[in-house]
Amino acid sequence: MARPDADEDSFAAKGGEKPLDPEVEKMRGKLVRFMAINLGLLLLALMVVIAAIVYKARKAPPASPPLAGDIQVPADEPLSGDIVLPVGAKVVSQSLSGNRISIDAELADGGRAIFVYDIAERRLIGQFAIRSK
Repeated sequence: MARPDADEDSFAAKGGEKPLDPEVEKMRGKLVRFMAINLGLLLLALMVVIAAIVYKARKAPPASPPLAGDIQVPADEPLSGDIVLPVGAKVVSQSLSGNRISIDAELADGGRAIFVYDIAERRLIGQFAIRSK
């Protein structure tokens, strides 16, 4: 009669695997079931997160309001208004950004200042003196 160890060695050499003990097979089945349930829950949670991101992206307000869209311009006439500078001031340069215009002016006393106007509100929102130290 052949030894049991020799039978197992020849079986493994032929490419087969030794059958598992029923208790080990039962534990393996529980682990496979546990893994399948956890993977299913993980995929479900991932789908919920992706759905929440898509929902938020669709409901989110625009990142920044359009700058030029705030001014209501009539179709039949151009927008007009007055920008009041101090007496004797000369415009050196100007710059427009969205609804705001900044005017670099040379004042009557020889100094310089920057005036910032909001075109949509038609009002002066800032005056900055330029001085050297």
